[in-house]
Amino acid sequence: MEYPLHVSFKIATFGNRFSVTDNSGNIIFYVKQKMFKLKEAIKVFTDKTLQNQLYTINADRIIDFSARYNFTDMGGRSLGSIKRKGMRSIFRASYQVFDEQNELMTITEESVFVRFMDAIFSSIPCIGICAGYVFHPSYLIAKLDGTEMMRVKKQPAFFEGKFKIEKLADMGEFEEAQILLSIMMMLLLERIRG
Repeated sequence: MEYPLHVSFKIATFGNRFSVTDNSGNIIFYVKQKMFKLKEAIKVFTDKTLQNQLYTINADRIIDFSARYNFTDMGGRSLGSIKRKGMRSIFRASYQVFDEQNELMTITEESVFVRFMDAIFSSIPCIGICAGYVFHPSYLIAKLDGTEMMRVKKQPAFFEGKFKIEKLADMGEFEEAQILLSIMMMLLLERIRG
């Protein structure tokens, strides 16, 4: 993949849908979240045609508080999971990334102040449109030993959500898939929270 990657949410869609493109503008993932499901059901495709599904993300419970979101490929192979760190995520988004049982990495929002200001301005109808151009939360993905793997940063945009994903370290294909699926789920959860 040619980094940085770019995530683009469209606001005027039924249900959450977004695309992930490489630095040349080629779609590498297209994510579709079904609305009105008791348990989260997210599908990751190769493009907008929705013909070739790559991955599925499923919640382990109906209520999303402390839910664990499991990643599988189309062959049924587990690629790990992500879970929000309950009370810690109120002031600063914080997630744990797992393989089958062991925590491998964390995703942590880098600034409490930016989160607070982005939430305040986004909730004001007239000003909320401009908030997307002022405050830009960023999230750091790191291994437990402190090795920084990727960074996700909100980008200036009106009427849509845009994010940039930067690769900070070398990694294998499996680990890269784990991290990217974790980022996709984290962005969906953070978007729901405002």
